[in-house]
Amino acid sequence: MSFFTVRRNSSAALLPTAILLALTLAGCASFKGIGDGNKPAQPADFATRQSLAGNGGNWPGVDWIAQFGDPQLSALIDEAMAANPTLQQAQARINAANAAAEGRGAALLPSVDAQASFIRNRFSETSIYPPPYGGGWYNMKTALIGLSYELDLWGKNQAMLTQAVSQQKAAQAGAQQARLALASSIAAAYNQLASEYALQDILQRTLTQRNTLQKITANRVQNGLDSQVERNQSVGSEADARAQLAENQGQIVLTRQQLGALLGKGPDRGMQIERPRVETLATPALPDDVPLNLLGRRPDIVAARWEVEAAGSGIKAAKARFYPDINLSASIGFESLAQANPFTAASHTIAFGPAISLPIFDAGALRANLKGQVAAYDLAVANYNQTLNEAYADVARQIAAIHSIDAQLPIRREALAAAQRGFDLARERYRLGLTSQLVTVSAESTLLAQQQILLGLEVNRRNQQIGLFKALGGGFDAQGAGLGQNAARQ
Repeated sequence: MSFFTVRRNSSAALLPTAILLALTLAGCASFKGIGDGNKPAQPADFATRQSLAGNGGNWPGVDWIAQFGDPQLSALIDEAMAANPTLQQAQARINAANAAAEGRGAALLPSVDAQASFIRNRFSETSIYPPPYGGGWYNMKTALIGLSYELDLWGKNQAMLTQAVSQQKAAQAGAQQARLALASSIAAAYNQLASEYALQDILQRTLTQRNTLQKITANRVQNGLDSQVERNQSVGSEADARAQLAENQGQIVLTRQQLGALLGKGPDRGMQIERPRVETLATPALPDDVPLNLLGRRPDIVAARWEVEAAGSGIKAAKARFYPDINLSASIGFESLAQANPFTAASHTIAFGPAISLPIFDAGALRANLKGQVAAYDLAVANYNQTLNEAYADVARQIAAIHSIDAQLPIRREALAAAQRGFDLARERYRLGLTSQLVTVSAESTLLAQQQILLGLEVNRRNQQIGLFKALGGGFDAQGAGLGQNAARQ
């Protein structure tokens, strides 16, 4: 680094000359041969026409949770938004990004400072101060007001401010993604709790059925129609049902504790939650032009794109460092070594002028920094492209799963109805002594399996609907949130 400083009363006249000299020497450090990095992918780069074909559906609203018809679920999510530590972390990241943006913005404005000092000096008799100053004690009194301003001719400071603002917006979009992820996690855990209560009902009915079967077996043993083998089998079957019911009750407790933790209130908070009453929604229709409109609907995509913008500004700032820095400074005040009052016209001091710093030879540090910024940009672009790819796959996966379950549900309901009829008939025939206990137990096992399969499909369908709401952004709108890409870097 070489520094050129001009400080005199006629400095304004020398400023153009100094700038010309700096530009002449600027070729000593060059970013020639270093590219600007890759380009973000566009929706047309992905094959989505078949899987994401729109059919007039609507984008989720911010109240998408209310569609499941359980006010308690909506209240729990509102509670979590106020207390969950994950959201507090996201807000702290926003605050840090805001502070960074404020700091970068300050570099574009002049700075003014005031200095005052009182120093008692003894000057050397053999140095630059001749007698009577040399060898004596003097009071150095100074009072100055200074002003400095960097001319951002090459846009370095502006690029750094733009980078900070982009990071600020990325943090805001990241916070929205955290809110969406939290709401989806609570809804999924709540749905899991609902399924466990539904399974509890099935297991309770199964236990009642096996109690009835055990009584029938006891009567048959008493009448000599069955042996102790059948009786022991019925006792064991009833005990197995009680064990499954106890396991289910333990799982309900675990899910409640999980919900308490998601609310940010501790596991005991979950024990106060009432039994869920969630509804299964109708098959949703996808909005039109999902691939394009999803760019402003998913906060993770918006956050990734702002990270690309921030990295692009980092490249601009790194390139601007190859050019000279020009700073204007001025100061006015009083300086005095005399013992008298320093605030006099004789002690008045004024200084002003430009200071220019120009990189001439830096052993490749500037080029290395630029290469690092280009690599950071390439990484941000790759992350954005990956986020976009995963977002499209996420929507396609959820809607395909919903359609698949819709096709299975009527078949499974038909199978369950048949299994119920078969069990009812087998139990009656066993009571009348027309069939064996083995046939009855087999029919009951088939019924229990069909009940659990149907329950699993219904629960999974609600989970897929929750996942689809999340995949479509959960009501987020970048433009409405002030996070739209008004000047996206292409």
